[in-house]
Amino acid sequence: MKVLQKVQSRFLKSFSFAGTASVSASLVLGLVTALSLKSVSAFAADTAQTQTQSSPVIHQSSAITIKGHATQGGMIVGHATKAIEKVSIDGVKVPVHPNQLVFVFGFGRDAEANSELVIQYADSTELQLPMNVLQRDYKIDRVNGVAQKYVSPPASVTQRTKREAAAVYEARQKMTFRTDFMTAILKPAEGRISGVYGSQRVFNGVPKRPHFGLDIAAPTGTKVNAPWSGKVVFADPDLYYSGGTLIIDHGMGITSTYIHLSKLDVKVGDEIEQGQKIAEIGETGRVTGPHLDWRLNWFNRRLDPGLLLP
Repeated sequence: MKVLQKVQSRFLKSFSFAGTASVSASLVLGLVTALSLKSVSAFAADTAQTQTQSSPVIHQSSAITIKGHATQGGMIVGHATKAIEKVSIDGVKVPVHPNQLVFVFGFGRDAEANSELVIQYADSTELQLPMNVLQRDYKIDRVNGVAQKYVSPPASVTQRTKREAAAVYEARQKMTFRTDFMTAILKPAEGRISGVYGSQRVFNGVPKRPHFGLDIAAPTGTKVNAPWSGKVVFADPDLYYSGGTLIIDHGMGITSTYIHLSKLDVKVGDEIEQGQKIAEIGETGRVTGPHLDWRLNWFNRRLDPGLLLP
């Protein structure tokens, strides 16, 4: 009981991650209280076995193993053997699981080359780990003769696109202590890779926002399966830009997004199992052909799901 009370007290203060709004103390307390000491102990044993084996080891010691891709768009997972009190990356607070053993964060598309991870342990020791973040060369496509609706939307839909963007942003800020992201990932659909993370298109001389996902081209109706287990936090069949859109929470700021879907098989609040059919590929929203646009986030940082595939 004393251990649980200590865990609760660590999360009673409001906090914010990667520039997101702070999470209320009452919400965090509710999440932590829901964890029994038995489940926390079981979690520590299970994650040691299920952590993605294909990810490179960045740092390893008797106290902690840090795995992931130290590159722009990379996801990093830390798994300790002694209690962690605080973690930060370049001064940004990183959430630590209530068991005090696990954390996750990511580098954005344009992350700078030099980064520093700071881990403060409960025994008052500290690890300061400089990280060299690999800088990537992104593909730039210049396309002329594109219909105006793909270059900029009509003024009549501005309010709609702002409202939809706000709803998607909010869905990605939810803070839970799931750890689905520690399981080896599955490719969500079969098909040709038609677009990659970080690439950018210039339509009729106008630079557009970089592409933050992995595109998988396949016929409309091709099934989309959950790459990890998780919980649906957003589902809408008709957003202006992305058409049929799903967002699934995998815990601690990690969410996956599925765009341009022709059919959604799940709804907000549904618990999803890895490999479960969740949707079908389509060409809804602003697209030129049927494909799945698969995205990965750590809160509002855009990560590259392609880095996690075997």
